[in-house]
Amino acid sequence: MIAHALILTAGLGTRLRPLTDIRAKPAIPVAGEPMIRRIVRWLVFGGVTDVVLNLHHLPETITSLVGDGSDLGARVRYSWEQPVILGSGGGPRLALPLIEEDPFLIINGDTLTDVDLAALSDAHARSGALATLALVPNRHFERYGGVVLGADGSVTCFVHRGPSAKDSYHYIGVQAVRANAFSAIRAGDVARSIGGVYDAIISNRPGAIRGFVTEAAFWDVGTVADYWETTRAFSPQLPAEGRSPGRASRVDPTARIIDSILWDDVEVGARAVVERCILTDGARIPDDAAYRDVILMQQDGDLVAAELRVP
Repeated sequence: MIAHALILTAGLGTRLRPLTDIRAKPAIPVAGEPMIRRIVRWLVFGGVTDVVLNLHHLPETITSLVGDGSDLGARVRYSWEQPVILGSGGGPRLALPLIEEDPFLIINGDTLTDVDLAALSDAHARSGALATLALVPNRHFERYGGVVLGADGSVTCFVHRGPSAKDSYHYIGVQAVRANAFSAIRAGDVARSIGGVYDAIISNRPGAIRGFVTEAAFWDVGTVADYWETTRAFSPQLPAEGRSPGRASRVDPTARIIDSILWDDVEVGARAVVERCILTDGARIPDDAAYRDVILMQQDGDLVAAELRVP
């Protein structure tokens, strides 16, 4: 079983704005618990004890939640990417000196899954591949690009979303890798794995990138609509009347919170009505206010509303 992992947490999360103007995407809470803590907890449950996180955008929103990882049962350290984000290839290359095991796991910090890590580790060890990607059937090929496999389970190419991705597989953000998969990248260079160094490896060493096909559950948090649906999946009370709670939130007993998500340190005043909203950190809802279908943010002392478009 692979016991070391790198979680990719440096991204800007542009498709999730304005939420990612407040927290880095992995720090955003899902049903009251930040995604990054859910991911580290899941890794520890699967036998991973040593974790590295790469950081760039709003890094303090991640480090303040994870710290050294001791309360989650892991040793956590950080790889800093400044002044630029180095990408899905360059990020791991920079972090290699902190990762004390080869092979190791790479986990996307903006998705949630229940992949069997022991089975993935075993498949990777048996194959001798440089990288083994966790895949599910690509049932939404109009939205997601795909991974094409050969009969022997090796990755033959990556395809863009659309008709060419039909009957392909969808990479769900978990992989086992060997350090020399990134040997062509210089430390500090910007590079992609899929769409970059992995494509070159497939051309030069057929069979070195492989797929691990699974029926694991997978939750995407790429957009605000994705975030809304993922929170529903982890909050059985939604969309019935209720809320996804935040820490240290104070809701007046006469207020009505309906099908909404509350982050931390939120205040909702007397007789206020909040329906189908996301209340971000520190939002202050006045007495008798009414909001529906908006994201609410406290900025420079003012409550600011942005339209919320969700299914």
